[in-house]
Amino acid sequence: MASMLDGCTPWPEEFVDRYWAAGHWRGYTLDNLLRDWALEYGPRTALVHGGTRVTYANLNRRVDRMAAGFRLRGLRPGQRVVVQLPNVPEFVITVFALMRTGAIPVLCPVSHRAAEVSHLVRTAEAAGYVGPSTRHGFDHTAMAADIAAQGPFLRRVFTYEQPGASSPYGGMAVDTSGCHYFPLGSVDAPPERGLAQTADQVAFFLLSGDTTAAPRLIPRTHNDYAYQARAAAGLVSLTGSDVYLAALPAESDFALGCPGIVGTLSAGGTVVLVESPDPTECFAVIERERVTLTSVVPAVAQLWLDALPTVQADVPDLSSLRLVQAGGEPLPPATAQRIGPGLGGCRLQQVFGMAEGLLAFTLPTDPGETVLAAHGRPLSPDDEIRLVDIDGKDVPEGEPGELLARGPYTPRGYYRAPDQNARAFTADGYLRTGRLARRTPDGGLVVTGRLNDVR
Repeated sequence: MASMLDGCTPWPEEFVDRYWAAGHWRGYTLDNLLRDWALEYGPRTALVHGGTRVTYANLNRRVDRMAAGFRLRGLRPGQRVVVQLPNVPEFVITVFALMRTGAIPVLCPVSHRAAEVSHLVRTAEAAGYVGPSTRHGFDHTAMAADIAAQGPFLRRVFTYEQPGASSPYGGMAVDTSGCHYFPLGSVDAPPERGLAQTADQVAFFLLSGDTTAAPRLIPRTHNDYAYQARAAAGLVSLTGSDVYLAALPAESDFALGCPGIVGTLSAGGTVVLVESPDPTECFAVIERERVTLTSVVPAVAQLWLDALPTVQADVPDLSSLRLVQAGGEPLPPATAQRIGPGLGGCRLQQVFGMAEGLLAFTLPTDPGETVLAAHGRPLSPDDEIRLVDIDGKDVPEGEPGELLARGPYTPRGYYRAPDQNARAFTADGYLRTGRLARRTPDGGLVVTGRLNDVR
């Protein structure tokens, strides 16, 4: 793991060897996997957004051309770029294009504002920012300009405009701090020879989900994320006939790789992007695109179920849904019981997950009582789980304890955060998840709550 970015904690060599020997890590970068998917699934529809449809072949071409455009406009391998885009095709294209240039996307919720974004720019020493020009009345370009003026890092800002809109800032420009501004749509150039990269490098950064502190950067390598998305796709039996609805923010681990966007593309399926989980819009999209799989958090599940009685005059056809994943927070049993009957007779899959790595899923074949009562079993056979008491000792079987985890898709530390890493990880590399959990007799996990001040 010598090539992993400075400021990251590598997996020890014995674990690297173990994950390679098990076939979890295969040495393919995500952008090279996209090339393979384009060759295999070329004319199939990869992305849908409103009336826009993008084939696999076209997706790969656009990634190639945007990557060349980023290089032409000064981005270099190893530089970090904050990506703050809504659920639009440009999110997928931008993230893969940055990886193809060797730059490292920092995936940021579009709802974050100056405090969070400036923190990410400083922590990552980000040279670039990709975001809307303006969105829902908020001026992202002005925010980026203020951040650029405060420090020496941010020097390239790429602004996304909705189709048919034009930027109030006009075209390419340079401000007094030396920051260059480009419309994202102008980032286009003839493709160049691909950059040689290794899959143990950081592919992108996810953000920690803790809302009580400044977001921490989680380095996800090509090897570990490709494995996560591939394993999750296999777990839910994804095929090229599946249609995944990305109703949650695309930069979240849940929507991106559980199996989400990346897992669906790996199977040759179709990803449908919507910019809001609004039930009226989502129901219409599910019916029109014959969506088979989606992911929700409990609040969205409740929103959808509560909206059903209001649309009885024009009942949406949700019968194409075969699986709805629910995660992010504990799902109330009453809500869980309503999901299948309410949403077209689909199966419910409970998911426990963290952007830091550990994922647990109930199985599509599990009996209903198991799905309602548990959060499932760990994704990987090489996920190592401990439940410990306040002194760090393993609790008796069936008793609740703090959930610790390490495995082939659980990084060993946050980026440039030695003090936080000392609190959040044990000396032997287990992540302290900050969750209380207990084991079920069949090896499943039931997450029962959160610990305070773990990190």
